[in-house]
Amino acid sequence: MSFDTLGLAEPIARSLTEEGYSAPTPIQAAAIPHVMAGRDLIGIAQTGTGKTAAFALPILNHLGNSLKRPALKSCRVLVLSPTRELSAQIVDSFKTYGRHLRLSVGLAIGGVPIGKQIRALHHGVDVLVATPGRLLDLAQTRAIDLSQVGILVLDEADRMLDMGFINDIRKVIGMLPKKRQTLLFSATMPAEIAKLASEMLVDPATVSVTPPASTAERVTQRAIHLDRREKPSTLAGLLRDPAIDRAIVFTRTKHGADKVVRGLAGAGIDSAAIHGNKSQGQRERALAAFRDGKVRTLVATDIAARGIDVDGVSHVINYDLPNVAESYVHRIGRTARAGKDGIAISLVAEDEVAYLRDIEKLIRAAVPAEGDVPERVTAKPRASQPQRGQRQRQQGAPKANGQKAGGHKAEGRNGGGQKADGRKPGENRRNGRAGGGRGRNERAAHRNPGTSNGNDIGAVAFMASPVRGR
Repeated sequence: MSFDTLGLAEPIARSLTEEGYSAPTPIQAAAIPHVMAGRDLIGIAQTGTGKTAAFALPILNHLGNSLKRPALKSCRVLVLSPTRELSAQIVDSFKTYGRHLRLSVGLAIGGVPIGKQIRALHHGVDVLVATPGRLLDLAQTRAIDLSQVGILVLDEADRMLDMGFINDIRKVIGMLPKKRQTLLFSATMPAEIAKLASEMLVDPATVSVTPPASTAERVTQRAIHLDRREKPSTLAGLLRDPAIDRAIVFTRTKHGADKVVRGLAGAGIDSAAIHGNKSQGQRERALAAFRDGKVRTLVATDIAARGIDVDGVSHVINYDLPNVAESYVHRIGRTARAGKDGIAISLVAEDEVAYLRDIEKLIRAAVPAEGDVPERVTAKPRASQPQRGQRQRQQGAPKANGQKAGGHKAEGRNGGGQKADGRKPGENRRNGRAGGGRGRNERAAHRNPGTSNGNDIGAVAFMASPVRGR
């Protein structure tokens, strides 16, 4: 199949040709006809399969064929995404594919004062890409009217569930018109997401191109068993390999990411860190340096597992194994993209062997091992999916509520007491007044400590501009 057979408008087809795209990926070929027909859709696909284009292309086709313009303080299409990085990439995709259409695209993440945001929304936008909690803040200040939304997209729905945004999503849905087209994309389909889909979607088409939690076929995996004290020197030795074009090193905590960067600097290896305590500007600069090849190594927490799409990542190194097995799949999915091969290496200390066993059980395959493999597991990991509200601890890891444990705090609040969205302690996010307002997006009590960053939905950033070429 080629894109020509999908019936996309000429300006969109021209953009695809300019980008060098000739044939749709399996998720695109399966999903685009249903979306163009106006059906609700459930798409099960991992990151790296081209699912952003699977909804962006038919949506742009619909908008381009309509003479309707957005009303004041409204949007015609709403895309909900769990993280800043993923949201920004979705905006880039809409702008790239729609560069020959006169459409406006808005981004609501972090970094711009609320006043600027309200002014930018005044004239309305065709497409708004937002994170759930920040969108609620906009709606509550009457900066955005969601009653005109004709198409709703939930991207990485299971990730939003993991980060504790399910209630925020339900609130957003309550503000939308009942007559709309809804598209839900997820790498996995846990029971709560399936229940949400049954409430939101009407007679949906379902497309699935890869089994849930399967690993990329082109990724060569291996595990190196070692003493925890050997990890810094082993990592430095791996990164000196000239075969590494670009590598993403994953740690379990923000503190760990910064510590790895300092250790690599001491070994003469340049790297950059990206995690929830970094400002949006710092994160963007680190990503830009990584994309441009100024640094070959990006050190990240699981904030990046689904939010970074960088061409040419040859290696993924798990400095710390994730204590949620599904996160392993998303981490190693950062390599072996666009038909290329990739390598995933995990450094496994003795107290992480149980995590490796959980990963192998999930992917239904043994990860080839090097080094001395312990005969028995000495540490039992917590359940991968704890019940909401449970407070769980592991040795040396932070508490889920952000209190100090092991010398550092969990994702969601900066070490200096400032909240990750840039507000001062005690400041109410909804109206900007000092007070005890709870940070909705920093709240993810059911998450495992030290895993994904609930603070990714920081202070609001918004930009609205006509689609144009890069």
